[in-house]
Amino acid sequence: MSRWGALPAQQGSGEIPLSNRLPPWPHGTTVLAFTYQNGVVIAGDRRATEGFQIAATRMDKVFQTDKFSAMAIAGAAGPCVEMAKLFRIELEHYEKLDGKPLTCEGKATRLGYMVKANFPMVLQGLIVIPLFVGYDQKREIGRLFKYDITGGRYEDMEFHAVGSGGKDARLTLKEHFRKHLPEDKAVHVAIRALANAAEEDVGTGGPDLLRKIFPMVKLVDAQGVRDVEDAKLATICQDVLSQRQEP
Repeated sequence: MSRWGALPAQQGSGEIPLSNRLPPWPHGTTVLAFTYQNGVVIAGDRRATEGFQIAATRMDKVFQTDKFSAMAIAGAAGPCVEMAKLFRIELEHYEKLDGKPLTCEGKATRLGYMVKANFPMVLQGLIVIPLFVGYDQKREIGRLFKYDITGGRYEDMEFHAVGSGGKDARLTLKEHFRKHLPEDKAVHVAIRALANAAEEDVGTGGPDLLRKIFPMVKLVDAQGVRDVEDAKLATICQDVLSQRQEP
């Protein structure tokens, strides 16, 4: 077998894994998604780390993939961004050929195939873990799908978060998530979860009011995919941080 594709069990002959032979590469960290009253919200912090250093403070981790779907990525930054862009192109290509877009379920399945195809790179440390959300026009609900490194796809009816700060974000979501949250409250909960994760995880970047660096937040509902404006994010981030400072 090629030295690049050798399984860990076959590396006992003295071969050093690729992840140990190269310098650290940038990693995206914490992303989350959950359902709310009108659809589903998907968000991520902006920090990318490179070993023990900060590689970027304004990394995009949340991507619109078509009019009614979006994905967020955590893991090795390069393959993550490449997968998001390729997935969007594939959805566009399918719609042009077939004359209609894939169903929400079909999009989630296709992304699972792409994650599975990346598994050889996972063995070298280039892990890509996405979250996928979409508005199902037939069922008129927002839907959330999570994946494992082998391409396994699982639908979650409430919330999920992945990345280095994923566990901390999930703890906040577990406390504050409620079914059918109104839009403003849902965005507030997303920001709170990411800010709390940043408090516990060095790889997650918190809101920076001075440099105007805020988490990326998108809403996916019957209107399509919408970005939450920076002005609104700034107000919510200020509110979240102010509550933390109160005695």
